[in-house]
Amino acid sequence: MKFTLILFSLLFCLTIYGQETDYKLAEYYYNKGELEKALPYFEKVYQQDHRSFIFDKLLICTQEIEGEKAGIKLLKEQIEYYPNDFNYPVQLGKLYEELGDQKSADKIYEDLIENNPQRSTNIINLATAFRGMNKPLLALEVLERGRKSLGNTYPLHFQFAQVYSDLDRKEDMVNEYITLLDYNERMLHTVCNVLPRYIDFENKTGDDVLLLKRLLLENIQRSPNTTSYSDLLIWTFIQTKEFNAAYIQAKALDKRTKSQGEKVLEMGTIALNNKAYTEARKAFQYVLELGPNAPYYYQGEYYFLQTSFLEITENKIYNKEQLTETVNAYKASIVRIGYNKQVIPIALDLAHILTYYSQDEIAAKALLERTLHIEGIRGKDLAEVKMALADVLVIQNDIWEASLLYMQVESEFKFETIGAKAKFKNAQVFYYAGDFQWAQSQLKVLKQSTSKLIANDALELSLLITDNLGLDSNYTAMRQFANADLLLAQHKYEEAFGKYDSILKFLPFHGLADEVLLRKAKAYEELQDWDKAIEALELITTKYNGDILMDNALMELGIIYENHKGDKAKAMEYYLRLMKEHKGSLFVTEARKRYRKLQAESTT
Repeated sequence: MKFTLILFSLLFCLTIYGQETDYKLAEYYYNKGELEKALPYFEKVYQQDHRSFIFDKLLICTQEIEGEKAGIKLLKEQIEYYPNDFNYPVQLGKLYEELGDQKSADKIYEDLIENNPQRSTNIINLATAFRGMNKPLLALEVLERGRKSLGNTYPLHFQFAQVYSDLDRKEDMVNEYITLLDYNERMLHTVCNVLPRYIDFENKTGDDVLLLKRLLLENIQRSPNTTSYSDLLIWTFIQTKEFNAAYIQAKALDKRTKSQGEKVLEMGTIALNNKAYTEARKAFQYVLELGPNAPYYYQGEYYFLQTSFLEITENKIYNKEQLTETVNAYKASIVRIGYNKQVIPIALDLAHILTYYSQDEIAAKALLERTLHIEGIRGKDLAEVKMALADVLVIQNDIWEASLLYMQVESEFKFETIGAKAKFKNAQVFYYAGDFQWAQSQLKVLKQSTSKLIANDALELSLLITDNLGLDSNYTAMRQFANADLLLAQHKYEEAFGKYDSILKFLPFHGLADEVLLRKAKAYEELQDWDKAIEALELITTKYNGDILMDNALMELGIIYENHKGDKAKAMEYYLRLMKEHKGSLFVTEARKRYRKLQAESTT
């Protein structure tokens, strides 16, 4: 008995091994296009294994070598093995059509439709098989019969929508998706995931988008209590970047459903992420007007402050009055919350504004020192406050005290992003002080950082030092440049410009020349002097267009013309140049995104 079992196992293993070898040979010849050699091996494997991935290739080889009639015979054999798989008889019908035998094909199709058991799985599978063979009208007939027999137990909305899409019946398709929400409002997320496959939301005035909006509005008027219609309309406005319309709909829905600001807060955060600051502010203001007892009041307050913070720090669109209003709003929030752990992110944002935009480092330092002593502050919260305080100390020229704080954070969070950030800032301190060798030793480690942003910053500073350190024997220009960088960080713009200009004057062909111009351009942006920023950047694109900062200059010019000069055509010109002339640049992805957005806006 034992001998028989061993022999049987051995024979089984040999059979499996033989099958694998035959299949590999079949695949090898098939992939080389030598179908005649592949055919006998596929036939051998098919005798033991009838799965579709083997059959499909065998059928191709058979039809190519032995003709269509042999293919029909093989398909009939496969149908016997898989009588419940609709794909094979539909495929057989299609093969009859190709041979000109429409009568046989129609008979197969009619039999499939007439004799199909009216269960949801069978209906869906047969309709899918017809769609797979590009037979949408037959798929529609299957679904219509199915809907009659199944009624509301399984309404087949998704399947109808797919077939209507195949037939380019967009209104019917959209209606099916909307009606699905009648059947189950929880399908809203699924519908939102599917619609972008069929509707181009980039074109907000396109026929498909207008159709969707019209049908949704009609359904809202007809059934105002079905909130999923309004939710889908809000989502549609968000896809088309029509945030004001989204806000109006969200506010109306919030009032109708008595959601106490939830719908509007959600819409506002999406607008904020899309830098639609005006609409985001409106949304958060609505939440605040509901009063401190409303459940989303404090979230609304935080996001309201964040809107002003991002508008100032990212877009740099503000005036003195707006800056004062923002600072006062932050201060009022801190007074209301008190100095506890909940106030930390608000205090950090206010300190950033005071440090870099209000130029009130004394107030920023006092705020951070008080935050540092909040009861129970620890971990990353404590590290963030220490980092912010160190940044203030750099501006106050107390760079070695700042270095100590950076080292504390680096030591505590060696293997985390915040630790790498602290290490980079500490390397900057030594760079400012002219200790380039030590700075380089730290930057060398940081170039391997898991944080792409920190790794890029480290690489950029490291290359700056490497490329320019050996150009003058006593490092005069490099030390002057580093000192000017420190003055720039300290908002001592005129002193920094004086040092930068002396480098351009006395060493016009030094490798630092384009770096000087980029630094000056960035400083002018901070000062909101857009014309001088453009002048410096354009000088890079003309006089130093062979240097590595050319792509930086083109990107900055595009952003300035887009956001601050209102010249979208000029912005597109710079983005296009960057994409064409600097295909390997890190800015290409962002430039392409901005270019497409402006292009879409210009055609609407």
